[in-house]
Amino acid sequence: MEYSIIIPAYNESRRIVTTLNQVLSFIAANGLDAELIVVNDGSRDDTAEIVRQYAQRNPMMRLIENPGNRGKGYSVRNGMLNANGKILLFSDADLSAPIEESTKLMEAIAAGADVAMGSRWLKPELQKQRQSLHRQLLGRVFNILLRVVLRLHFADTQCGFKAFNRDAALVIFRQQRVERWGFDPEIIYLAQRHGFKVVEVPVRWSHDDKTTIHPIRDGLHMFLEVFKIRWNSLRGRYSEAKPAAAATSS
Repeated sequence: MEYSIIIPAYNESRRIVTTLNQVLSFIAANGLDAELIVVNDGSRDDTAEIVRQYAQRNPMMRLIENPGNRGKGYSVRNGMLNANGKILLFSDADLSAPIEESTKLMEAIAAGADVAMGSRWLKPELQKQRQSLHRQLLGRVFNILLRVVLRLHFADTQCGFKAFNRDAALVIFRQQRVERWGFDPEIIYLAQRHGFKVVEVPVRWSHDDKTTIHPIRDGLHMFLEVFKIRWNSLRGRYSEAKPAAAATSS
């Protein structure tokens, strides 16, 4: 199998149908040898049932169930380590970056990158709807912190739209420790640590006002997790590979 598209989902019943239709249409229109994996993160609504019904009608689809609500980072890791593709891509369930933009990331991997990160800020003019000013300010402060603490000199580590070749994905996600919102800088830090080639790719993007991320509460956790990543590195925890999470598929 050439491609795996992984979507972490938590209480996404109001928009998961639109997302699945768009991704399945994209796969069919481009004739991709691809699988679509939705990782349900202990949703309390009927997200899992909706995806299960789609999977029954679409053999290239799988539903993976987390053991309860573990976080976006855990969900992405669970999907990545149970995927079959040569190029593995994860996207937020709201498709803030249209799935058609995945072609740019896949082309970057095909051209020799190990990790291709969608970026909202390399070409800000591609943004259809920007975040509020206070979210942008917090993002800038967070970016400075990443540069100082983790030496991550990228314009945008937090865009939920990233692709990996299979070898890089297996190394990175087996060592990932952060399970919630702060996992993005960790996986990029691990990519650099292992000498993988990481590239940023400007993508079209539109902010969803209905995002479940709270800028203060979750922002604070993300700041703390940056220092946790550094501490894990100093303690040698990233030399230990974690096994793949058990996949409960439907």
